[in-house]
Amino acid sequence: MSASLQSGSSYGHTRARDLGIPFDGRSGVAGAITDVPGVTVGYRTLIAGEGPRAARTGVTAILPRGRAGVGVPCAAAVHSFNGNGELTGRSWIDESGSLSMPIGITSSHAVGAVHTGIDAWVAENAPHVAAQWMLPVVGETWDGYLNDINGAHVRPEDARAALEAASRDAPEEGNVGGGTGMNCYGFKGGTGTASRTVTYGDDEYTIGVLIQANFGAREELRLGGVRIGARSSTPNPMAEDDWLSRERDLRAPGGAGSAIVVIATDAPLLPGQCAALARRGALGLGRSGTAGSHFSGDIVLVFSTANEGALTSTFPDGARAEYETLRLIPWGRIDPFLTAAVQAVDEAVWNALVAARDMTGRDGHTSLALPHDQIRAAVAEMNGL
Repeated sequence: MSASLQSGSSYGHTRARDLGIPFDGRSGVAGAITDVPGVTVGYRTLIAGEGPRAARTGVTAILPRGRAGVGVPCAAAVHSFNGNGELTGRSWIDESGSLSMPIGITSSHAVGAVHTGIDAWVAENAPHVAAQWMLPVVGETWDGYLNDINGAHVRPEDARAALEAASRDAPEEGNVGGGTGMNCYGFKGGTGTASRTVTYGDDEYTIGVLIQANFGAREELRLGGVRIGARSSTPNPMAEDDWLSRERDLRAPGGAGSAIVVIATDAPLLPGQCAALARRGALGLGRSGTAGSHFSGDIVLVFSTANEGALTSTFPDGARAEYETLRLIPWGRIDPFLTAAVQAVDEAVWNALVAARDMTGRDGHTSLALPHDQIRAAVAEMNGL
């Protein structure tokens, strides 16, 4: 499936730029994380049932180097903007500066099932990797308003199905994969993606982003200087219905939820430079207004597919001494890549909001999408029309 940033129809849905939202920077061909060569994305979307056992959830799978590249390290780093969340495998990323396993994103209470499913898939498809050890990266955000989060709806085979579906096509957005039951700024949220290109001498590199957007309070959402969330006339049942007080004798604060941001690039970066990009991911989230709620686990993972063959950590084969080398962008030239990461994260958030559709889930809970006419009106106000 081909895609163009100028045409929402090629994606099969409207995107943020189709509504006139202006974004800085130069996008890749599809405006997606899969613009980074080798990166593949797959989904397993689970929508079933009504009442208290309704499932509105799923799994998103990312293969940094595609199926054939499982076990081949990428320079990587993680930044926890707010740590009320989970990303497995982080200890090894922090220790080694590398990532060599598939990435899964899912519901908060499905991390174990997805982890098990990734292990099983790798054992089947890359047994040489499974023969040593496996530390999959699995992130989560909370979908318990729309989804029966404590039900065993996500199973290991769903993670395997998402991995099997992974392709270079431009990923769908909105109510898909792990983003199926998510909410963002008090509207229906979900999955979004975007990309930027950076020219460096005679070379051109890509920064690609995929986000599972489940963060932000309604009154925080801004488009430029327009307080689009606070002005919206769209009902916000998640905040206004007092559902948690009725069901659990608790009150959910606005902004609870979480975000998992994955930033991929083919630019040659050191692990420490990946960490610098990861920190800028939080700035990308902030452009749409969030201050980062205590109850929102906002975690950013960055990996670079350059320097294939370096940063290895396998069991030694004999006593022969070996060396590895890394090519890198000099620290003094990294600013355009940092800027591109901020821009792409911001656009991915808006793409998730624009692509999302109204959804009714467990116990009749409803989340309403941000109406496109409200976005168009905000764009017109920004332009002084």
